[in-house]
Amino acid sequence: MCGICGVVYHEPSRPVSRDVVEAMCRSIAHRGPDDQGTHVNANVGIGNRRLSIIDLEGGAQPVHNEDKTVWAVFNGEIYNYAELMELLKRRGHQFRSHCDSEVIVHAYEEFGDEFLDHLNGMFAIAIWDTKQQRLLLARDRTGIKPLYYTMHDGGLVFGSELKAVLTYPGMPRNIDLSALNEYLSFEYVPTPRTIFQNISKLPPGHLLVLKNGETTIKQYWDVNLARSEGVQPKRLDQYESEFDEIFRDVIEKEMVSDVPVAALLSGGIDSSAVAAYMAKIAPGRVKSFSIGFEDASFDESAYARQVAEFIGTEHYELKLTPSMTLDLLPKIATFMDEPLGDSSLVPTFLLSQFTSGYVKAALGGDGGDEIFAGYSTLQAHKLVQYYETLVPGPVRTRLIPWIVDRLPVSYNNLSLDFKLRRFIDGRGLTDIVRHHRWLGSFTPSQKAELVQPWARLQEKDTYDVAYHHLHRCRAKSSTNQILYADMKLYMEGDILPKVDRASMANSLEVRVPFLNHTLVEYLATVPEEMKLHGMTTKFLLRRGLRGKVPDNILKRGKKGFNMPVAKWLTGPLRPLVEDYFSETRLKNDGFFDPKYARSLVDEHMSGRADHRKLLWTLLSFQMWHDNWATAPTPGSTTESIQLSTGQ
Repeated sequence: MCGICGVVYHEPSRPVSRDVVEAMCRSIAHRGPDDQGTHVNANVGIGNRRLSIIDLEGGAQPVHNEDKTVWAVFNGEIYNYAELMELLKRRGHQFRSHCDSEVIVHAYEEFGDEFLDHLNGMFAIAIWDTKQQRLLLARDRTGIKPLYYTMHDGGLVFGSELKAVLTYPGMPRNIDLSALNEYLSFEYVPTPRTIFQNISKLPPGHLLVLKNGETTIKQYWDVNLARSEGVQPKRLDQYESEFDEIFRDVIEKEMVSDVPVAALLSGGIDSSAVAAYMAKIAPGRVKSFSIGFEDASFDESAYARQVAEFIGTEHYELKLTPSMTLDLLPKIATFMDEPLGDSSLVPTFLLSQFTSGYVKAALGGDGGDEIFAGYSTLQAHKLVQYYETLVPGPVRTRLIPWIVDRLPVSYNNLSLDFKLRRFIDGRGLTDIVRHHRWLGSFTPSQKAELVQPWARLQEKDTYDVAYHHLHRCRAKSSTNQILYADMKLYMEGDILPKVDRASMANSLEVRVPFLNHTLVEYLATVPEEMKLHGMTTKFLLRRGLRGKVPDNILKRGKKGFNMPVAKWLTGPLRPLVEDYFSETRLKNDGFFDPKYARSLVDEHMSGRADHRKLLWTLLSFQMWHDNWATAPTPGSTTESIQLSTGQ
């Protein structure tokens, strides 16, 4: 695991400063504390920070081919590197190391841009081809590893994190108002935007080529869930057998390492599946790590302990307290160079910090919900259909909302009143908008009250990006369309950046076997009733895990890796809230209406409403803004506001 960065100027005679590339590398040193390497030649400079996992002694980057005409840096792991290396050797390529990174340059030589089709792994790659004077950037199929870039100062600047790009001298930090608008609704900024004007994320499964001062971007992979529709179903035991064979092979591949690889174990189905297969492959040699809470409604540590005992891992556990969160939040604001309103970032960071004290690499269960239809919102979409057709109009539009609005407020995890309020809030909307309304934070009407007039984008539909992915999805069923959008939005914009930043801030490599493209492509052919079977989520996974994990784990519903935000905002985190939501601070920042923000705080603190998601989304943005942003000023001209929206 590593971090990469670089600069390529359009003008061949303009030299890149080695000092600039090294400074960019240092900004992401946490991603690779073991080594730093650069290649600077004329108008090109690329750099790497290395966390040594494979070929500890010989795997330094940048890597090059035999005659040094192709140079590469990459972040990630290539799980089939050994097989590829043997193939390339048979075709005459000579290797200097046994590291997966060197496979990239020779595969590029052999196959051209199609080399990406031969890689099984998670990666962000930069290749400089000196003969063609050509830069290639590429990102793995599902977006596990991040890659940012911008056209600036007569060239292209790129990096594994925004902070590497922002380190380039004179890089502007003006907030993109469209990105802010999307952040407030989604709790993250969807790709390809970033929170800053004119800086982009390369989409998953895409490559970018820079040549002769011009860039082209093309997609080299996409998941096709339409393959699961209209097929003749196989027997259930056949699906179980196929899944078992593929998943075991994936886990075995992703355990390849020259250092011990542990399991991140929450006690949920996904992480339990990963840990169980790891323990079968390496009995007695797998460590597992989990985190717990003092609040019983959020604590899953007992389930994690039960699974660990059942499968035979050496288990370690950390209990998260409010004071630990309070101490951590300022640090989170410094390493999160883009705002993220997902409160599970905090326990994910602490779990990564805890785990990194023992190992350098771990496997997690992220991605299981997206490929196996695990989110409870998918069940709720089915309930909405019954609600809309069976409940009389006046009852569902007036009486039930009136009753729900008067339910006592509970701050417990996924409390009944919380779920009912979210459910009612989503009725009457299209499936794709309802889904993201349930997952997200501020509604359009709430944003109209929150955001100052100068920063509003009333002409823009927040959910345009969701419709964009809906139109690109080849599947026809609503469930498949939502799963596709989840992979492109919630998973890629929230789940994966959260895991990447939290783990890499602690120099821990986290691998996500559920998103290995071999498994993803197989499940794209499996009928959706094998995933969402009636109201049972992850049906095939639950069936396939019988006997491999405790029975009660297979019967558990989705809980999520959340922390007691609602309660902590009224208690140990209240001084922080009062500071960041003070009238003076909000007026100085200029984006949000102090009166409306104050009303959210007062209603939550008094127990009249549960605004946990709204307040955390705002608090995360405010802390991020203090560390990273230079905002456009209120009263800007129309021209400058249009520029800030990327128009």
